[in-house]
Amino acid sequence: MARSRRRRLPADPVTTIIDSLSHDGRGVAHIDGKAVFIHGALPGEEVSFLYTRKRGSFDEGRVQTVLNPSPDRVEPGCPHFKICGGCALQHQAPSAQIAAKQQVLLDAFERIGKVAPALALEPLTSGDLWGYRKKARLGVKFVPKKGKVLVGFRERGSSFLADIDRCPVLDPQVGDLLTPLSKMIAELSVKERIPQIEVAIGDRDCVLIFRLLDPPSEADRERLLAFGQERGVAVYLQEGGPDTVTPLSLAGDDLRYALPEQQVTIRFLPTDFTQVNSGLNRLMVGRAVELLDPSPGDRMLDLFCGLGNFTLPLARRAGSVVGVEGDAGLVERARRNAQENDIHNVRYYTANLYDSLEQAPWLTESFNKALLDPPRSGAAEVLELLSGLGVERIVYVSCYPGTLARDAGELVHRHGYRLRAAGVMDMFPHTAHVESIALFER
Repeated sequence: MARSRRRRLPADPVTTIIDSLSHDGRGVAHIDGKAVFIHGALPGEEVSFLYTRKRGSFDEGRVQTVLNPSPDRVEPGCPHFKICGGCALQHQAPSAQIAAKQQVLLDAFERIGKVAPALALEPLTSGDLWGYRKKARLGVKFVPKKGKVLVGFRERGSSFLADIDRCPVLDPQVGDLLTPLSKMIAELSVKERIPQIEVAIGDRDCVLIFRLLDPPSEADRERLLAFGQERGVAVYLQEGGPDTVTPLSLAGDDLRYALPEQQVTIRFLPTDFTQVNSGLNRLMVGRAVELLDPSPGDRMLDLFCGLGNFTLPLARRAGSVVGVEGDAGLVERARRNAQENDIHNVRYYTANLYDSLEQAPWLTESFNKALLDPPRSGAAEVLELLSGLGVERIVYVSCYPGTLARDAGELVHRHGYRLRAAGVMDMFPHTAHVESIALFER
């Protein structure tokens, strides 16, 4: 069946006009009433494209020639853009990228939540368009036919790793290290048993976690350790589950990032969740503090608080802050971060915010302001309790506009809040990922 479908793809290029941009950064055209998602095309362009797949409800394709380019079209900054699936929008001017993301957010509010913000916040950008990414998972694959180890990201629309020599979006400590990594891994006895390298970079130190499916030899360990020392990175090994991640050297590392405006420093482990873009994170924390406007009389609640990225800056100005997080390890390190920053008006609790919270001790308290920073699935399970706790102002930080829009509709239509302001933040330049922030008030 698969071969038959491939034979039915038109062999000749087709010319069309691009109507809009999809949520994943592809141009959207309509041919004979059917949507076609075309990689490499921008809204308003006339392009010729080749079909790459036909489906029941939509088709897919890739640009062959841009016949009438958009004024927003630019030359991609990475030579691997055409094959690597790590970025989708390098051919679009950065200002147009963020404007398109803002429209995605506003459209989601209207379509899903049936709401609109009273004020569209100016998109938040840091100006760090390259070398900004400090967290990543790199695929690793020994390919005998190529006689080399590939290190990087998957090809666009494929399960195969792209053959790239560097990545300008990654922090240069790692982005310029792909070729040396490839050559070093090729010398290991376990070169065929390393599927992944996890990257974690702080303001100073850089950690590489090598996932191993078989134990390395002593010679492998020595080679990995020497590579780390030569390149100025800390090497960790993971030979099983997440709890098996250990530093290869006893010297270890000191991963941390600073929030200078709030005089806060956050320490973290290589496997902890932190924002990938530290420059934008500083601006995001500043905007959240500005929108919540904490004062000594405020009792604040930070749900999905993680390591204290928002909790500790808020506590610098609020009367008291309670942080709640489902990962006990993150809570332990958040408490340690509070101590090291000499912040004593914060209390942390471990709780799965998607389960019943009837026995949670913090639910017996009252709060007038709250911050939500949930994962992609959103925060629907905790929305009802916010009004019961007396929360008058909410700042909601989101990594997915669909669930933010859904939850905004619930807060407005069911719980008596108003959507006062919302806007996007350019956490992932050159990708279609949309990070956003919204302010709700009773």
